[in-house]
Amino acid sequence: MDLTKIVKAYDVRGLVPEEFDASVARALGIAFAQFAESPTIVVGRDMRPSGPEFVDAFAEGVMRQGVNVIDLGLVSTDMMYFASGRLDLAGVVFTASHNPAQYNGAKFCLSGARPVGIETGLDQVRDIATAVLDGKGPAAAASAGTRSQQQVLDEFIEHVLGFVDVTTIAPMRVVADTANGMGGLVVPALFERLPMIELEVMYGELDGTFPNHPADPLQPANQKDLQARVISGGFDIGLAFDGDADRVFIVDETGRGLSGSTTTAILATSMLRANPGSTILHNLICSKAVPETIRSHGGSPIRTRVGHSYIKAVMASSGAVFGGEHSAHYYFADNFRADSGLIASLVMIGEVSRAGVPLSQLRRPFEPYASSGEINTTVSDPLAVIANVREEYSSFDADDLDGLTVDAGDWWFNLRPSNTEPLLRLNLEAADDASVEQRVAEVLAHITR
Repeated sequence: MDLTKIVKAYDVRGLVPEEFDASVARALGIAFAQFAESPTIVVGRDMRPSGPEFVDAFAEGVMRQGVNVIDLGLVSTDMMYFASGRLDLAGVVFTASHNPAQYNGAKFCLSGARPVGIETGLDQVRDIATAVLDGKGPAAAASAGTRSQQQVLDEFIEHVLGFVDVTTIAPMRVVADTANGMGGLVVPALFERLPMIELEVMYGELDGTFPNHPADPLQPANQKDLQARVISGGFDIGLAFDGDADRVFIVDETGRGLSGSTTTAILATSMLRANPGSTILHNLICSKAVPETIRSHGGSPIRTRVGHSYIKAVMASSGAVFGGEHSAHYYFADNFRADSGLIASLVMIGEVSRAGVPLSQLRRPFEPYASSGEINTTVSDPLAVIANVREEYSSFDADDLDGLTVDAGDWWFNLRPSNTEPLLRLNLEAADDASVEQRVAEVLAHITR
C-alpha cells in the first residue's frame, strides 16, 4: 500500500474506512516510533467515534518497537502540543480537525512540540509505514514498551492563563460556539478560572458526528449561529472554534466576524507590547495591514509560506515571538512555538479589556483594505495555469514563495494550488470593495480562459 494519498504537507488525512483504518494507524505507530527517536510518545484523540480504535492501534505499533506510550485521552490539538513541549516528548493527536465526521487523521510533532512536515521527516514516516503495510517493516523490539495514562488539562489551563495578567481583564460577556468539538472540553475549563467573565457555550457536548453544524468556522455559514447569538444575547465577544480547537475565529459585539488577518494584527500589538522590537511572522495571504501594523508598533515582520510546519521552523530560526495565519492559526513562542485557539482567545479578551472600547471599535484601525476571501477554482493543470497568470502580470513584482504572489502596488493577489485537489486558491486585496470585485473578475478571467 502507498500512503502518499493521505500523507500531506504536514499531517495525515484519510477517509474512514476506505483509506485510514486501524491497520494504517498501527503502521504509523511503528513508523513514528522508528523515526521520532523519543523514549516515550504522548498520544491523544479528539471526540470522533473512530478515535479510541485508532489510538489503541497506534499505541500497539509504538510499543512493538520498545517505545512507551502516555495516553492523554481526549485532548484538543494544542493540549497535545503542550504535553509534548512540557514533557519534551514526541506526540500525536488523532483528529481530522474541521473535516466531516467520517474523516479521521493524525497530527504529529517531535519532542518539544517541534513540527514534522513532509520536508522534515513525514515522508520518512510515510515510507516506513508503507513498508509495514507491505509486510516489509522493521522487526519488533526484544522488549515491548508500556502504556500509561496521564491527564494534562489542569496544567494546560494554568499554562494558558500565564499569557495575560488576569487582574486586568474587564467584566464582559462571552459566547463560544465549540461546534461539538474539543473546545467543549477546554473552553469551560479556562473560563471557570475567570470569574469576571460570563460565559455561554453553544454546542458544547463532545460529539464527533457534529449534529449541529460542521466544525469548520472558516466557512461563513458555520459562524451564523454564533453571530446571531452574539446579537440576540448582547454578548461582547464571540468565539468560534474548529473541531480540534487549535483555531479560533473572533466575532465582535455587532455579530461581525474578524478575519484571521485582523486578529493576527491585534494579537501582534499585544505581543510587541510585552516584547518590544521583536520579530512577528505572518503568512503570505495575510493582509498588508499585518506587516504595516507590526512595523508601526516597532516590530520586524517576516512573511512565510502557509502551514504550521513552515511557520514553526521560521519561528525557531528567527526568534519570532508570535506568528499568525489568515486561516486563524496563531503561534506563540512561549507555547513551544505551537498554535493555540485558547491562548489566542484569552489574549484577544485581554486586548479588548485594555482598550476599554467595544471590539467593533478596536478593530477599525487594523482593517484599512478590502479583501476577496479565498476563492477556489477547479482547473485541470494548476501549475500550467499559474505559469500563464504569471506571464499576464509579468510587469509587476512577483514571487513564488508559496504559489504565485503578484504585487501591483495598490492591489495584490496570491494564487496557490491545493495540496489535495485540482484547485487553485485565490486571495486578493485592494483599497475597497469595488476594486476587489474588478480585480477578482480580471484574475479569474485569466485562470479560467
